[in-house]
Amino acid sequence: MTTAEGWTAAVRDLLAPGRLLPLGSAGDRAWITEHAARQVLDPAATAVRGLVPGELRFEAAPAAGDGGRAAPAPPGALAPGPLRISTGFGVVMGDRPLPELAEELRTALLTAAREGLGLPVTTVDLEVTELLDAAPAEVGPAAPPPGRPSPAAEDATTLAVLRVEGVAGVTDAWGPPVHRGPDGVRVELAVTSGHRPLDVARAVRKTVAAAAGKATAVTVLVSELR
Repeated sequence: MTTAEGWTAAVRDLLAPGRLLPLGSAGDRAWITEHAARQVLDPAATAVRGLVPGELRFEAAPAAGDGGRAAPAPPGALAPGPLRISTGFGVVMGDRPLPELAEELRTALLTAAREGLGLPVTTVDLEVTELLDAAPAEVGPAAPPPGRPSPAAEDATTLAVLRVEGVAGVTDAWGPPVHRGPDGVRVELAVTSGHRPLDVARAVRKTVAAAAGKATAVTVLVSELR
């Protein structure tokens, strides 16, 4: 591999997870990648019969009040606060009433975001983009791409993180799995599928804070679901 090809591969790997979306409230100091969030949200949307969902888009939603002091966000991350999901969808003509379809899709996305992930989604904007004579042929779910190999656990903090229920491994897409800096400790990890990422992030923060001292600010980045 040439030097140019190496740089291209490195940039592609960095951009693949997408932006970081806030989990919970500002006090949770936790974020999850768009890629990981879609692993839960896309199947929820696809399960709604009579429509074909499009790509999900995420942005900040208007907050009620000042929301208190926000935690500093990692580079390229959305700041803590309410989120809006926007998506278009195709409708199979004559299958089900449009208002019923839209409400079911909105409910499915809100439920998956809040209960399945812990994303503070308050708004789901929907747009009909296509009228279909019939539903497309069903295809099986695509196999998820292999995750990055987990880096070696070399210190006590990393080993403590790996013992938290729901942690599938530590990751290093944004640097060392446990990064210590002037603003505190940042932990990057993968969550086991079926565990709510916000709950795992809270447990990890508690564990790391106990090991590093309660005055230490701890930030958790969820890069993958495995």
